[in-house]
Amino acid sequence: MTRTPRTVTTGEVTGWRGVSRAKAAAWLMAGWVALLWALEVVDTATGHALDAYGVSPRDPAELRDIVPSAFLHYGFDHLMANTVPLAVMGFLAALGGIRRFLGVAALIIVADGLGVWLVSPAYSVTAGASGLVFGLFGYLLARGFVDRSAPDIVVGLVIGAVWGGSIWLGISPNQSGVSWQGHLFGLVAGVLAAFVFRRRTPRKPALPPYA
Repeated sequence: MTRTPRTVTTGEVTGWRGVSRAKAAAWLMAGWVALLWALEVVDTATGHALDAYGVSPRDPAELRDIVPSAFLHYGFDHLMANTVPLAVMGFLAALGGIRRFLGVAALIIVADGLGVWLVSPAYSVTAGASGLVFGLFGYLLARGFVDRSAPDIVVGLVIGAVWGGSIWLGISPNQSGVSWQGHLFGLVAGVLAAFVFRRRTPRKPALPPYA
């Protein structure tokens, strides 16, 4: 007896698509940026009390400040410089999935903070979202090539054309008062995140045998 082969399909979950995905990404980054501004308002109103949560190098007690430091800034000018690139790059990264973005952001913040803690100059204090900004730049630049996605490659190239000069300047050690270490470790962490959170191609199920 010959059995007709069956068509086997997978129940792949695609999640948000199109406009819904864009709305979710936009709301996430709007809330993220709003939180940064709210914290800076609180910091200013309290005589910059939150500045104490920046990271000072090689002090074990400062490890607890690695995450908070990524949400704090030294003045509104510092915050303004990070707001637009964070909002744009964060939105583009979050279009790939909210959970994926949160994982990427967490990896960048922690890896960047540890790098700053290890190698920053003694008696320095580092805070700000620029490490995450540089990390998202590296992530977007590498993501398309890692995932072999032509649209994401185009996005990365556009981001590189728009912010590449600023990124290169930001990792230069010749700027006084700027943590090039934080920028460099953020950039490296972002590229690493593209590999850690790369899209896995689902395996095709084996077809049933013929009888």
